[in-house]
Amino acid sequence: MTEHELQNQIRAALSEYGKVFRTNAGEFWQGKRVWSRELQAPVISDARKVEGLPHGFSDLLFLDSQGAAFIEVKTKTGQVSDQQKKFLEVMRQDGHRAGVARSVEDAIKIIKGNL
Repeated sequence: MTEHELQNQIRAALSEYGKVFRTNAGEFWQGKRVWSRELQAPVISDARKVEGLPHGFSDLLFLDSQGAAFIEVKTKTGQVSDQQKKFLEVMRQDGHRAGVARSVEDAIKIIKGNL
């Protein structure tokens, strides 16, 4: 299973408990999507670099009546970067629920404060 597929499974499961948002951190490119006859594929024209959330920000932001939870989604073999570890630690120090989910069950434990 890919990280993207796992994120979608977690998002669906957590939607029963509160609001779930997929976040985008770091830098990415944005522009007008047009069709390239030469490449026979869509391309971006007038591209510009956009700054998303800070590097290390968790993949999912969960909100419920207890506040916020930050969930970094990784496959069984996925590596958590130093920036992601630091972000999760800072969020925990600030009193938020935060952790790494490698399964739907892990994500539920995080939002319930058990992981």
